[in-house]
Amino acid sequence: MPRPRKCRKVCCMPRNTEFVPGKKSGQPAVILGVDEYETIRLIDKEGFSQEECGAYMNIARTTVQQVYTDARRKLAEALVCGRPLRIEGGHFRLCDGKELHCAGGGCRRHRRAAEAEKEEKE
Repeated sequence: MPRPRKCRKVCCMPRNTEFVPGKKSGQPAVILGVDEYETIRLIDKEGFSQEECGAYMNIARTTVQQVYTDARRKLAEALVCGRPLRIEGGHFRLCDGKELHCAGGGCRRHRRAAEAEKEEKE
């Protein structure tokens, strides 16, 4: 019997969940899971290493590598072939907001960062 799949912690749902190419291709959309989106966000945008990403999402580094590879393959398919991209589904749980490190808006660290960013703009 295989091990039960561990839920991957995701900070928050993406603001935009659908991306459509300029020219309609008529092809079906590429589906990127929310957990795959989170690995792309953490590694490529936030600059986390795979090890840091794994600790953040409460999964093993090897799992992060697998999820990240699948996500990049799907992004490449959407970009190269001009297919629509939708972010939905996946095996994840949302951050409960009680953790010290979260970029989703609910936890203490993110609230402080958002307040500092707001003060900078003023």
